[in-house]
Amino acid sequence: MPEISIKAEPLITALGIPITNSLITSWLVVAFLIMFSYIIFRSSKKEHNGKLSTLQAATELIIETMLSFAESIAGSRQKAEKFFPIVATVFLFVITANWIGILPGVGSIGVYETIEGKELFIPLFRSVNSDLNMTLAIALLIVTLTHIIGIASIGVGKHFGKFLNFKGPISFFVGLLEGVSEFAKILSFSFRLFGNVFAGEVLLTIITFLTPYLIPIPFLGLEIFVGFIQALIFSVLSLMFLSASTEAHH
Repeated sequence: MPEISIKAEPLITALGIPITNSLITSWLVVAFLIMFSYIIFRSSKKEHNGKLSTLQAATELIIETMLSFAESIAGSRQKAEKFFPIVATVFLFVITANWIGILPGVGSIGVYETIEGKELFIPLFRSVNSDLNMTLAIALLIVTLTHIIGIASIGVGKHFGKFLNFKGPISFFVGLLEGVSEFAKILSFSFRLFGNVFAGEVLLTIITFLTPYLIPIPFLGLEIFVGFIQALIFSVLSLMFLSASTEAHH
């Protein structure tokens, strides 16, 4: 049975920085999204008889549907349009990374290396979000953006007044809880996505090893669904936190 590692395996080192197999996969995800965006952009330039191309029409329908859904979460069209580029980017990256992570070859193509006298299989590609470093980086990015947007929207005093409030003992205690919740957001964000993706990767590895033919197919379908749900939850929570950061506490 293949070795299951909870951390991403480094393949090479560049300027003293280890390049892991999950990082390589993340570059492929980014390259795919850039290429797909370019194809959509090119299709928008090719209108026939004043009509939109099928790809552009489908893209606009999906974007409008996502905007309407974001509006129901954010509470206003203005907020939805303001945060949509950030949230949609997170959603597209997470869901693409999740789905690419279950493609044939990811986790199964690699090399054998002898480490500490033991021969281990090192995959060349690994599911992006099965690396805690990646999910932690996305979580830190979103939480940092909530503070930047909060300061820009309501000012430094009102924003940090949510966490440092000396109007009374209860207000001070509530402020401390708000501060603790900021760290809890980072942990819940990163570990929720990492835990679900890593667990799915382990499940597929075990099932494929035990029954390598048709049995894993339903589990692949399950992972496709779970990948979508995790991307949706991550983006919805991001939108909620970003929207809440523009409002001062009363």
